Formats: sequence, C-alpha cells, structure tokens
Amino acid sequence: MAKIPAAAVAASGLVGGYGVARWTRKRPLGGAALAVAGAVAAYEWNRTAGPRAATGLTTAYVAAFAGSHVLAKKLGAWPAVFTVAGGIAAASWAVTRRVA
Repeated sequence: MAKIPAAAVAASGLVGGYGVARWTRKRPLGGAALAVAGAVAAYEWNRTAGPRAATGLTTAYVAAFAGSHVLAKKLGAWPAVFTVAGGIAAASWAVTRRVA
C-alpha cells in the first residue's frame, strides 16, 4: 500500500473537516473528520520524527484549526481554511523531511 505523507493527511484533515461540517451542517461530524486525520498525522509524525516533533506539529495542527476561525473574518471561510492547511503542510514537510 502506498504511504501518504503526514503533511497531506494533516492538510486534508483541515480542509475535509471544514467541508464535512459545512456540507452536512453537522459540526460534530466535521470535528470527527478533523480529529481522525489529526490522529493519523500525529501517529506518522511520531513514527518518522519522534515524540517532540509530533507534539509540536499536533499543537500546530490544533492552533491552525483555531486560527482559521480568526482568519476567516478577514479572508473568508474557504481561503482561511486553505491558508492554514498550506501552513500546516509546510510545517510538517519542513520537520519530517530531514528525518525521512
């Protein structure tokens, strides 16, 4: 089975979580999608870069989620989500590329 990079999983979790919440009109369902993707990404971060990197990137993932709400007031919802998703993907790549 092909390995999907944690950066892609994390970015997809942010975008997918928002998309699920918006289109189903059920915020808890979007939160579940966000949490599952975050858990998968955290597992991969821990496996490839160690627990300190995984903790830092997981904290960044949660901060990106929270920050998207603030950013949405300035940019709009979708642009904010794509911005934070790109940021977490870049951070994940930067931290894990040295180890892989």
